[in-house]
Amino acid sequence: MVGGAALAAVLYVLYRVGHYLARVLEALATAAVVFVALYLAAKGIVLALVWAARHWRTTSTITVVSAWCWWWGWPSLLLVALTVAAALGLWRVAAPLPFDHWAGRRIRSWWQRWAVYAPRMPRWLRSCNLTVPDRAGATVIQVNPLRRTATAPRSRPRRDQLPRILSVRSGPSWDEVTVRLVPGQTPEDFDTAARALAVARGVNRCQVRELGPNVVSIDYQRRNLLDRVIDAPVLDAMAGLTGDAIDLDRVVSGATEYGTEWRQSIRGSHTLVGGATGAGKGSLMWAPLLSIAPAIRDGLVRVNGIDPKGMELAYGRDVFHRYAVTSRDALALLDDLVEQMETRKRAHAGTTRLVPITRDTPLEIVEFDEIGALLRYVGDRKTREAITERIALLTTQGRALGYTVRGYVQEPTKDTVPVRELFPRRICLRVASKSHVGMVLGDQVYDRGAWANRIGESEPGVGYLFGEGVREPLRVRASWVPDEAIKALERFVTAPSPDPARRPAPVLPFRPGTPALPTGGAA
Repeated sequence: MVGGAALAAVLYVLYRVGHYLARVLEALATAAVVFVALYLAAKGIVLALVWAARHWRTTSTITVVSAWCWWWGWPSLLLVALTVAAALGLWRVAAPLPFDHWAGRRIRSWWQRWAVYAPRMPRWLRSCNLTVPDRAGATVIQVNPLRRTATAPRSRPRRDQLPRILSVRSGPSWDEVTVRLVPGQTPEDFDTAARALAVARGVNRCQVRELGPNVVSIDYQRRNLLDRVIDAPVLDAMAGLTGDAIDLDRVVSGATEYGTEWRQSIRGSHTLVGGATGAGKGSLMWAPLLSIAPAIRDGLVRVNGIDPKGMELAYGRDVFHRYAVTSRDALALLDDLVEQMETRKRAHAGTTRLVPITRDTPLEIVEFDEIGALLRYVGDRKTREAITERIALLTTQGRALGYTVRGYVQEPTKDTVPVRELFPRRICLRVASKSHVGMVLGDQVYDRGAWANRIGESEPGVGYLFGEGVREPLRVRASWVPDEAIKALERFVTAPSPDPARRPAPVLPFRPGTPALPTGGAA
């Protein structure tokens, strides 16, 4: 009896304890479910808000469409959409430039992002090895009586291992896809993969620009805006201009790959142009001279020509203040320029940091065609070394004193042009070898999109510009200058000023925004 009563008491106590524990566990489970539900709800709201803020255009569109269909129905929405599409189509036909500026590029950017880059870019990045996958696990070997096979686990990048698209901007010819890199990647990885990215997108050119430590812009060229000939400046339109009206810091020379005018500085900027025979070096030489013809005519700019072949510059002989063909004549010409440069240096030392361009101190431009012929192939070693020394003096000291050297070469090796590093601006036209691109523009420039060896023979004057503030290679095309334009330039620069009573300003103005010193120089 006593044992039975004790057993019953123990069972009762266990029952009560179990009942209490069940209630506690039930409460804990309920709290856990509520907590998880609240956490998931909060996380969903945060993700929805982040997605809505990041893609506010898409979110706004979906909200407006949903509200419209709720209040007025979908037939009215369809009618309004067709009306807007018809209006945009008429606007595009009637005024394509304003349409592209205000609406076309925004519509194109939205469409390119969601229809092209968002679904396809991850696959392109994986194919070009621009992801950071997990390290592969151990290989598993399966053995059976018939054969032995080795299988490795498949690794698939997670979202945090794949570069994320931040934005897409689409212009008339280029798409700029901004992506954020993931840990373990560098912008140089994308530079070396530019060619593979272009093939993946199916375009002829791709360029990578570094926007930040972990942000790059992958630019795809959809259209080639340099596939047509660029007309040279018309001299008749400049007949009434005087020399002081020419801005030597923004000389029109052709067009860029973005559909804009290519303007370059002639004052205080030395340029080396490399290209094969027939690549269009003549256009790069004559096009800027056409644009500054009034300044040449009025004596504010003097052009000096060194033409070892005696053909290219001889056709416009009257344009040049001095002209040399042989190595001795070239050395005498350079000696004269160096002596005048030393005279300017003594006259302006301590008074200004940039010699003003006047009739007494005009801008001296040296057009050195086939510069390698006299720096490398001339027979007299002493003459060759003397010419190289004079070119080095002009390129290192001539910028502030009003001397500009523009050299043209077919073989841009270090032996051919030993002073090529002294030219801050470089242009590479069509060349026969990939190595020539690096010789002209510098190391790693080919990986950044300067594919000058892939320029076709039917594209004379097309090349890549690099240097002097240009962070990425810029594709340009020089204006084509026909023979009759060169003869017209001769007649223009030898003609008298259009208004002899109104003499041009004695000093050409500096570029707007250049800080000037009290003595008239520029910082």
